[in-house]
Amino acid sequence: MPPPADIVKVAIEWPGAFPKLMEIDQKKPLSAIIKEVCEGWNLPNPETFALQNADSTNFYITEKNRNNIKNGSILRLTTSAAQMAQQLHERIQSSSMDMKLDALKDLANSSRDITFAQEFINLDGISLLTQMVESGTDFGDLLSFTLTAFVELMDHGIVSWDTFSVAFIKKIASYVCKSAMDTAVLQRSLAILESMVLNSQDLYQKVAQEITIGQLIPHLQGTDQDIQTYTVAVINALFLKAPEEKRQEMAHILAQKQLRSIILSNVIRSNKPINDEMAHQLYVLQVLTFNLLEDRMMTKMDPQDQAQRDIIFELRRIAFDVECESNNSGSFEKRKSMYTRDYKKLGFINHVNPAVDFTQIPPGMLALDNMLYFARHHQDAYIRIVLENSSREDKHECPFGRSSIELTKMLCEILKVGELPSENCHDFHPMFFTHDRSFEEFFCICIQLLNKTWKEMRATSEDFNKVMQVVKEQITRALTIKPNSLDQFKSRLQNLSYTEILKLRQSERMNQEDFQSRPILELREKIQPEIMELIKQQRLNRLCEGTCFRKISSRRRQDKFWYCRLSPNHKVLHYGDLEESPQGEVPHDSLQDKLPVADIKAVVTGKDCPHMKEKGALKQNKELLELAFSVLYESDEYLNFIAPDKHEYCVWTDGLNALLGKEMTSEFTRSDMDTLLNMEMKLRLLDLENIQIPEVPPPIPKEPSNYDFVYDCN
Repeated sequence: MPPPADIVKVAIEWPGAFPKLMEIDQKKPLSAIIKEVCEGWNLPNPETFALQNADSTNFYITEKNRNNIKNGSILRLTTSAAQMAQQLHERIQSSSMDMKLDALKDLANSSRDITFAQEFINLDGISLLTQMVESGTDFGDLLSFTLTAFVELMDHGIVSWDTFSVAFIKKIASYVCKSAMDTAVLQRSLAILESMVLNSQDLYQKVAQEITIGQLIPHLQGTDQDIQTYTVAVINALFLKAPEEKRQEMAHILAQKQLRSIILSNVIRSNKPINDEMAHQLYVLQVLTFNLLEDRMMTKMDPQDQAQRDIIFELRRIAFDVECESNNSGSFEKRKSMYTRDYKKLGFINHVNPAVDFTQIPPGMLALDNMLYFARHHQDAYIRIVLENSSREDKHECPFGRSSIELTKMLCEILKVGELPSENCHDFHPMFFTHDRSFEEFFCICIQLLNKTWKEMRATSEDFNKVMQVVKEQITRALTIKPNSLDQFKSRLQNLSYTEILKLRQSERMNQEDFQSRPILELREKIQPEIMELIKQQRLNRLCEGTCFRKISSRRRQDKFWYCRLSPNHKVLHYGDLEESPQGEVPHDSLQDKLPVADIKAVVTGKDCPHMKEKGALKQNKELLELAFSVLYESDEYLNFIAPDKHEYCVWTDGLNALLGKEMTSEFTRSDMDTLLNMEMKLRLLDLENIQIPEVPPPIPKEPSNYDFVYDCN
């Protein structure tokens, strides 16, 4: 007979004694279990003891997390969190350096546990650590473990970052600014500065006054990728929190300090592979750099502004090798006619006043900036494109002006200019770190591609949108291989001619026949409900398997997790915190919290979620909003989720809506519906004449006589 579900068999250790095997009744208070264990070893004062996991975490067992105890777990009887916090609080103030070092090691290790952290913080432990740092008497390992403990304690989010003094910030900044500093101290100091900047606008101002980009750059020239990652993270944090008017100034400083070329040579092209965290920070830097273009992208051209009109005159001058005539040369009507003719050759929509073409935002003035850059830095290609098209028949000429404006808009969409960086993305492109004016160079390659594709398609003005669609596909396909340089990108585009795109499209369409006849459409409608029921069952089964969700914290490097799953009878949501990302499913009995499905009132998504209404740069980005959903229950209680990816978001919102009897409307449901419906249609429309379909499935083959052919990789 199996043991009751509330009974867990464990081993409990105590130093100097044989481990004790016992059964824990999860219904009994934890204090009663600890008392029973202490009595078994004749230990007085059981209230001063606690149970810990005897693994690498050493986390305390509490009433909140006791349901995580599994059969066969090894626990340890130890000093209670309050006692341990009191002891370490005293020991780290010891006059003996050896005792103090041991105490700080223990503190750094124990501080990862929120139960201990809460007790230590209650003793004003954070203030004690900051005073120790400010005193400047500790160095080497002493300082390293002090900062490690500080980072671990602050990462629990119990204490606000706004409480720290200028003296403490100055001290941390001084460790970053020193040329020769212990690696561990430098790493912790950079992590603290990043968290300060991201979590407080006031602290951003203070940190920005203490450190300069020039002092951070040397840390990128070393070989330690962790230090490089933290350094880029601090630069990104300063960039992200800087006021709008200071970002351009900061970008100029980064350019002067040659940040791009230093990252290219010491990080991207180093012998070490780039880890996920560094890839994320490079992606963030790429996004923030491109976002500097947003101001020009959203600035309309003033048709009456002479300085702006002079740029258009410069485009005309370079293309047709003419000097701007003085006002006295020829009649006004003659000059106006000549300008109109040239502006038509340049491909503007408004031949009389091309400035009007740049009043559309986006791309606004950014398109004109790109055109001028192309004309000045790739003059031969610019002149060739303009003259080539002006000598063609009217119906086949590729309008350079209109194309440049639409292409700039398209490139801004592809690179998501103006959007905040995603919290989970690692999608940086090495080629954008190979040139100081990478966006402009990117445009120059793409405008030449557009002209080439226009010729290959033998397009007319009516085909303009079709050409732009093909060009967009060429660019996005070329970007997927992550070219290491702009030349590689250009070579990839050479292979993606219009003919090649047609072949790719044809091969992708091979299995996507479009059935439009009436009987076929009627059959589709008849099949649709059973397919929708199949999708619904799949969603509910996935909810029963459960998903691990990440808690959003101010720092990305130490993730905290929680797990949620639906009971097999579809009546209860089980959820609870986890110490680490699980391998496989988490059993129901280890999830301590429950929410009856009958109590759920509604499911809200995106900006309507309570946890998305909070302010903060990390919570305002578009991608995080797209992954957020909340379950409303009782009167105003919410269970808040951030899905790990778009797929899980769709699975959970679909599943929850299905539980509430509502329609599943996610894009994944539409995609699954199309895929399954098309497969079912093809099966039903197969020509099965003279083919015998068996009544029963074929038998499973017998097992082989031996398994000698199996190779054990371990």
